[in-house]
Amino acid sequence: MGRTLDAYITDFLEYLEVERGRSQMTIRNYDFYLRRFAQWAKGPAPEKVTDEMVHKYRLWLNRLEQGRQASTLKKSTQNYHLIALRTFLKYLARIDVSSLSPEKIELAKQEMRQVEFLEAEELDRLLAVTQKSKEVPALRDRAILELLFSTGLRVSELTHLSIENVNLKRDEFTVRGKGGKLRVVFLSSTAKDALKAYLAARRDASPFLFVSHDRAHATRAGLTPRSVQRIVERYAKEAGITKHITPHTLRHTFATDLLISGADIRSVQSLLGHASITTTQIYTHVTNSQMKEVHKKFHGKSRGRAQTRDVART
Repeated sequence: MGRTLDAYITDFLEYLEVERGRSQMTIRNYDFYLRRFAQWAKGPAPEKVTDEMVHKYRLWLNRLEQGRQASTLKKSTQNYHLIALRTFLKYLARIDVSSLSPEKIELAKQEMRQVEFLEAEELDRLLAVTQKSKEVPALRDRAILELLFSTGLRVSELTHLSIENVNLKRDEFTVRGKGGKLRVVFLSSTAKDALKAYLAARRDASPFLFVSHDRAHATRAGLTPRSVQRIVERYAKEAGITKHITPHTLRHTFATDLLISGADIRSVQSLLGHASITTTQIYTHVTNSQMKEVHKKFHGKSRGRAQTRDVART
């Protein structure tokens, strides 16, 4: 009797952990999405997975209701399921197990995501509220905000940084991002100064770059992503910013600022650590204002010149 999908899914998850170095959260997500498919399909052998089966599964996902509101799954959530299945099928092909071709899995069409970012004036207000105090927590918080905007780091990347990771004698350092990929990020002068001020005020022995300074909860461990999110939300509220601001908003602001200033999208892709240019293209909305200026500056000029020539002939 051949092995079932469930057995191969277990092998695949171990492959993601050991060979690909994926995070535990990524592995849990793949586990959930793939087990859901296997349970729905009643655990067939890989060769029994067909185009028709996937079509019926997509219909089932599209009609699935969950939660208190009994709402259907968003297109993006449906696509997470399909991406997991496609990646799993690629793994089966890699180990020479006969199944449906990964190329047969098409994603659901969805509207381009509109990203939230801070305008320059809002960013200035956000950073200004951290200057009200010279206490160590305030110095830490300013360093966090400046670093997020300067580098475009993901919050998970920021919270994993140790002091030795960041050499302040240089304006750049290497960070390990998604999938264990390394990339270089760059420090602005204000981010560098904020980090220097914070580290100079530290009196603890923790190796982490950012730690708690609450005496009741003092620890050598670094801040968690949730702690950083609370810090960002608190300062956004103090600055009177009504948008829902998260650490990722500062990553969006970093990318938006680069594009508005004229950076090409391929360079922004590298600085963000995106594996695909498609992911970076969510930021192209920021060029709308630039296109408006181009339209205003150049549209109709040829018509105007023709009219000038007509007048000159009369």
